[in-house]
Amino acid sequence: MTTLDERHEEDAHGGEGARGQVTLGLAGDRVPAAVPLEQPGAESPRSAGSKAAHLARAARAGLPVLPGFVIPHHGGGDTVALRRAWDKLSEGGTRPLVVRSSSPQEDTDELSLAGQFASVLDVRGWPAFRTAVRTVLESARRPDGSTAPMAVLVQPMLTARVGGVVFGADPVAGRPDRILVSAVRGGPDTLVSGERTGTDHWLGAHGRLLRTEPAGADRLLTRVELFRLARLARRARAVFGGPQDIEFGFDEDGRLWLFQSRPITAMAARPVRGARLLGPGPVAETLPEQLAPLEEDLWVAPMARGLAAALDIGGTAPRRLLRTVPVVTTAGGRPAADLRLLGAVAPRHPWLALLNPAPGARRLAAAWRVGRLGPALPGLATDLVADVDRHLAEVPAPALLAAPDLAVELRWARRVLVSLHAQEALTGALLHEPPESRATSRTAAGTALTALERARARGVPEGDLIATHPVILALTAPTLLGRPQLPPPPTARRNGGVRHRGSNGEPAPTVTGSPVLPPREALRLRIRWVQELQVRLVREAAQRWGLDGERVGLLRWRELAAALDGGTLPGDLHARVPRPASAPLPDAFRLTAGGVVVAEHRDDDGEGGRGVSGGRAMGTVWDGAGPRPQDPVLVVRTLDPAFAPLLPGLLGLVAQTGSPLSHLAVLAREFGLPAVVGVVDAVHRFPPGSRLTVDGTTGEVRPGGTA
Repeated sequence: MTTLDERHEEDAHGGEGARGQVTLGLAGDRVPAAVPLEQPGAESPRSAGSKAAHLARAARAGLPVLPGFVIPHHGGGDTVALRRAWDKLSEGGTRPLVVRSSSPQEDTDELSLAGQFASVLDVRGWPAFRTAVRTVLESARRPDGSTAPMAVLVQPMLTARVGGVVFGADPVAGRPDRILVSAVRGGPDTLVSGERTGTDHWLGAHGRLLRTEPAGADRLLTRVELFRLARLARRARAVFGGPQDIEFGFDEDGRLWLFQSRPITAMAARPVRGARLLGPGPVAETLPEQLAPLEEDLWVAPMARGLAAALDIGGTAPRRLLRTVPVVTTAGGRPAADLRLLGAVAPRHPWLALLNPAPGARRLAAAWRVGRLGPALPGLATDLVADVDRHLAEVPAPALLAAPDLAVELRWARRVLVSLHAQEALTGALLHEPPESRATSRTAAGTALTALERARARGVPEGDLIATHPVILALTAPTLLGRPQLPPPPTARRNGGVRHRGSNGEPAPTVTGSPVLPPREALRLRIRWVQELQVRLVREAAQRWGLDGERVGLLRWRELAAALDGGTLPGDLHARVPRPASAPLPDAFRLTAGGVVVAEHRDDDGEGGRGVSGGRAMGTVWDGAGPRPQDPVLVVRTLDPAFAPLLPGLLGLVAQTGSPLSHLAVLAREFGLPAVVGVVDAVHRFPPGSRLTVDGTTGEVRPGGTA
């Protein structure tokens, strides 16, 4: 036996096996009944299984592995030889053993299958040993009816004072420069099964303790023991060529033992260095839903250019940055803005806000522009609104326009949206209404609600509401995929049918058919009207080409414009696949190099829990027992490995207890499944059939289907 405190004899681990011994896995070899771990034949994953092969390799490298033997795949037929191996290891039946699975299909570089096969602890006596071996072999039968190749690993049963799991990298945060240790009293089996939640320690690469969770937990491991675990993690990384997931235990004498070592199969996505802080922010007010590619080009690109122009005029961001970094971008088709550029979050270092590196002349010019703009903005907004209204009134019905004219109108709409967004942003930043006027000022949405309810009261058909009262568009978001979704009638609302009116209950006054609104609200309404014009122009083009809204939405703007100007549609258009539905974006996040959303950790996670597998999902709560919904989020009490067959097809996983290092958490990361543990009273708070949004990075668990 070997520990970190004792060195193996050179002849025990010198790399050369005894002369004449059998090497497993070669064609024509007779498969032996049992192969000791110290023999080279035990290092063959093909016949000894990955678990036993890893332990054999670790033992030969001098890591602290208990002695034992492996019954290879299709081995064990020689009962006499098998009993001889059992008798030696169990010291005549007086020493309890552990009988564990060791399949070539588990503990690989791509897939761990953690906890999928059986292990039997505290096996005493020959009959119990034979029964335990059969139990392990029978666990090779998979839920799909197949049978995995299976070897059986046998080692002494060690009573550990404290045990757990050490990861040679932090798989939850995606940090290879951190070591994560989770410990419980006794052996690691209750931790990896999800039965108990351990005390977690984050260490630096050389064992320096960075933090412990939960705060104030009992100190199970001393600083010296944490240092020894960090050294074990580094040595295992060197032996296997990468960070390892290690089950360990300290015995009553303080000796450290390695029970299992396997590759870390799934690391959380990590933002690139210097990644921007993004979020839906004010963009969600205009574009709240997931967009198709053409919708991005029609609406997000003009918005980004307009906001960049406003920031440049105000002198709040360097022009070089505004030219290279889009103010608004998309993630999974959902619009998000650069929160720092928009000033939606405080600077990382507040004292830097006092320093403005812009040249004095540029700062003076910006201040002059802002000073001149303040008084001029109402007039500028009025002129722009009038120009837009005049053009909209002059545009013929789309059906009367030739294809090139459709392109002309779409180009005008994209240009004018840039101006509308720029002025709307400047108006919101520079024109501050006095408090006494806010109570009586109108909003486009409030005016639209009044118009909608009065039109319904007069019996105007639903299909004619927008045509007769275009202000109602302020209540909807643009979409190429269907009709705008109007609010339900008051009697159908949850608020008991409260009617919405203008500030004085009278119809909104109009000029040339348009409601009189404050400058910013008027600009917002025109943005929506121009977007609706684009929708109708694109749908007319799609109808001429025999395309539906979903298919035309897969075009990009340049492709659409080229086709309208006499070109042809892309040849691969019918083969393009719509984006899969994505969950709402977190309030603040960063992107990885591959575009994966990584939510920004918050100081207060509300009633959430602890994220153990990154990602964000929205779906229907399922308890694993009733009918499975189409978009299931499994909510359970504990991360029981028995739930593993349910993971494929899930959108998320929530548990009341559990650890980031338990088997089911490992599997969730392998499946790319957002998972959160430690959610208090989750089973009762989120009943089956309710809607749930889960963020496996921040640990946020929020009822409902909106962010």
